[in-house]
Amino acid sequence: MSKRSKDMPVESTADAGELLPGMPRLNVLRQTPTPEALQLIPESLARKYNAIPLAIVDNTLQVAMANPDDVLAIEALAARTKKRIEPVPAAAADIREAIDFNYTAFAEIANRFSSVGTTPETTAPEVITAEAADDSPVAHALNLVIEEAVKARASDIHIEPEVDRLRVRYRIDGTLHDVISLPLGAHAALVSRIKILGGMNIADHRRPQDGQFSVETVGKDIDIRVATISTVHGEMAVLRLLDKSLGALSLSQLGFLPESRERFEQMLMAPYGMVLISGPTGAGKTTTLYAAINSLDNVSRNIITIEDPVEYRFAGVNQIQINPRAGLTFATGLRSIVRLDPDVILVGEIRDSETAQIAIQSALTGHLVLSSVHANDTVGVLFRLIDLGVEPFLICSGVIGIVAQRMVRRVCPYCAHSVTVPLVEQIAYNRVTGEERSEFLCGDGCKACVYTGYLGRTGVFEMLMVTDGIRRLLLSGASAAEIRAQAIGEGMVTLVRDSMLKAKAGTTTPYEVLRNAYLGD
Repeated sequence: MSKRSKDMPVESTADAGELLPGMPRLNVLRQTPTPEALQLIPESLARKYNAIPLAIVDNTLQVAMANPDDVLAIEALAARTKKRIEPVPAAAADIREAIDFNYTAFAEIANRFSSVGTTPETTAPEVITAEAADDSPVAHALNLVIEEAVKARASDIHIEPEVDRLRVRYRIDGTLHDVISLPLGAHAALVSRIKILGGMNIADHRRPQDGQFSVETVGKDIDIRVATISTVHGEMAVLRLLDKSLGALSLSQLGFLPESRERFEQMLMAPYGMVLISGPTGAGKTTTLYAAINSLDNVSRNIITIEDPVEYRFAGVNQIQINPRAGLTFATGLRSIVRLDPDVILVGEIRDSETAQIAIQSALTGHLVLSSVHANDTVGVLFRLIDLGVEPFLICSGVIGIVAQRMVRRVCPYCAHSVTVPLVEQIAYNRVTGEERSEFLCGDGCKACVYTGYLGRTGVFEMLMVTDGIRRLLLSGASAAEIRAQAIGEGMVTLVRDSMLKAKAGTTTPYEVLRNAYLGD
């Protein structure tokens, strides 16, 4: 069995004969070369010497090489980069594959941006607009950035100006990855191009702005939500990518354990009351709410949603986009919805006291209300509602159940193998499950998972049913710890236990549990 380390992995998928005998090998496919390092050595030179730059440390460039004793290659790379070269041995086949992966995808993007002149934010808007026109190099480069993001299964694109570069990052399976560094001079034109597509004001660099546009790339219809804000180095932009062809998931695809899914379906079968989903931003709350709506009968029931934004559209469901400028907020919209004869109401998020009060009253007057609340766990939602001014007796009468959730990365099935995990992960697993175990399935990294060892994500859940026991404690002013103990005593599977059970099954890893869901239970 192999042993995972926090240092550079030394395993390799290539044949050992490609290296000198006894030489430790870096698994270069598990490394993410920094954009700055990649830009120092052109692809042609990397292929000539079968070497790929990894990172810059002080004035030293770390380079993975099939033959780290090739003095001529080291001297040539040092002359090109003007840096001291630190060779790191790696298998030749792995290096060739890493060059294909790291250079080819973004070479054309860098080339197109290299032709863009310096356009600071003080440049006249008409000049920036011309550089951001449909047929400009910037427009084509942005299209390529989006295309590569879709290919990489990214959910977000971050475009961030720094002191001497424009950093582009992709969020893949919940984790940000540096993908390319662009010349800072392209910043103004690139952000302006994004603003033009999003219907935003290209001349306003001070105020935060939001926009939206759609593209078709790699055979998919992608809806893109844009947000910009001014930083000390200039405007940054984040593009959220929504694949409209995917639609909403079913409850069976979310990752519920069988018993938890059955409990959730019982909540949704109630004719009235409130079901709440909690978790931080990016935890999949909207996905769960959409799956719930997708499971309901929309023929015999009037289902109305009020959202910000409407991410996916459902046939047979009346969906409303909030518009604060027109006076349509969650609260005002909810007041109107209750007069439209609804059976089921989905409120995207309960953010304030007014929305919370109207939502609980709706749940008490014959409507099934689904919504989300920001809280760390299920019991925290109860106290969050109290903070928002909802009386405990109304919570006891109106709330059916609460689901807290997180997202964890799935182990890639194409490169998974048994690995001895670090001691801290073994201890955490033992503390949660009471079982001794040292080996778990972990991904080694392959093309399918972009060499991360993970492919896709799944939900982990904690589900609290508001029972008579919970109601008595809430009305008596019990603490969160007392209510939580009661819920666990009644069979609630905690968030961290649900997560560790998925690690036990090989769905995720203990590392992911500690990174996303470990709350010290």
